[in-house]
Amino acid sequence: MANLAINTTQNVNLAYKTVGIGERMLSFLIDAAILWLYLLIVEFATSLLGMAFSDNWTVFGIQSLLFLPISFYSLYMHIIFNGRTVGKMIVKTRVVRVDGLPAHWSNYMIRWMLRLVDIWMFFASIGVLSILFSNKHQRVGDAAAGTVVISTKQKVKISHTILEDVEEEYQPKFLNVTKLSDKDVRLIKETYRIAVKSNDFRTMTELRNKVEEVLDVKSELYDKQFLDVVLKDFNYYTQKI
Repeated sequence: MANLAINTTQNVNLAYKTVGIGERMLSFLIDAAILWLYLLIVEFATSLLGMAFSDNWTVFGIQSLLFLPISFYSLYMHIIFNGRTVGKMIVKTRVVRVDGLPAHWSNYMIRWMLRLVDIWMFFASIGVLSILFSNKHQRVGDAAAGTVVISTKQKVKISHTILEDVEEEYQPKFLNVTKLSDKDVRLIKETYRIAVKSNDFRTMTELRNKVEEVLDVKSELYDKQFLDVVLKDFNYYTQKI
């Protein structure tokens, strides 16, 4: 899956994954099942009306009117529920713009109009192929509308936040870590985590020097240990006290 970075109103970057053909097909089939059930209900209701009205044109007109919601289902659901249909809600996916911002009604309109090409022509082969071979798993409608479908299944772990596990008996070492803001600590932890994962010792040393400069401290601890202590100390003072 391709990654998509979304910047929240708190200027926190969240990494989402664009979904592939499997999840998109599943949400489509769920929506199709709902529409099929609706069709059965309409057919049953209009058959009863046919017994009440001798004029078949009246029944046909009522039936056509009741079929209209099916034609516009994808469009109005995406607009009302911010990029989701019932199928997408169940599968936990959503349509957003490629820059991560919520899509506009005009984006949904373009996607909906191009369903004719992506889904209803050539047995959906055009849409399937474009999703499979697109870097961001976009169908033709997505590419034209500037949208992608992302997964909203966020597995948030403590390592992805500014929080750290702090033992009850933990003794902090640097009192002036309270100079740091939540944003500072988030940046420190993210940089530290990436440096550890990639064995980037130079970045870790530079990060350590910068933190020492901000806190106005000097420590004999080696880089990784020092940064671990700073993160735990910050959490101790902001959560335990």
